[in-house]
Amino acid sequence: MSNNENIGQRLQLVRKIYGLTQRALSRRAGVTNGAISLIEQNRVSPSISSLKKILDGIPMSISEFFTLDLVPSGEVFFRDHELPDIAVGRKITMKLLGLPTKSRMMQILHEYYEPGADTGESMLRHDGEEGGVVVCGTIQLTVGDKVEILSVGDGYYFNSQLPHRFVNNSDEICEIISANSPPTF
Repeated sequence: MSNNENIGQRLQLVRKIYGLTQRALSRRAGVTNGAISLIEQNRVSPSISSLKKILDGIPMSISEFFTLDLVPSGEVFFRDHELPDIAVGRKITMKLLGLPTKSRMMQILHEYYEPGADTGESMLRHDGEEGGVVVCGTIQLTVGDKVEILSVGDGYYFNSQLPHRFVNNSDEICEIISANSPPTF
């Protein structure tokens, strides 16, 4: 495949990813619909200035256009039964999203705390940051010297090096969706 074919196919894919028709992109970029069609069919090779003008209609820089990873590598979608439980507590479930993803920059968890669940008498500490939102029930969260009971819709975000602890003192399951920096090994 030549560079011209890469440009045409890449333009078409980028345009579709951004939800634009050829007509919409041509109006936004101030070029003819035919010009975009010919480029996407690899019948015309655009000059750098023409390509820049078209990409301004997205908007996207030329360097983004050529370096954007348009085809996700690895898995993208995960079913509930595929999420491994990484919790160590007997009354806590922490389902990890995207375990097989290489070079993960974040860790997303679907957490469940049964009534009486506790992350332990010793406060947790680790590198990174974490945040989450309570989607069901309530949880008592201690971060440093601050203690708060969070309910549905409430959230948290803190530096994970601060000592912290989660306790479910209620009679119902607490469910949290959280994200944090992945552990480094």
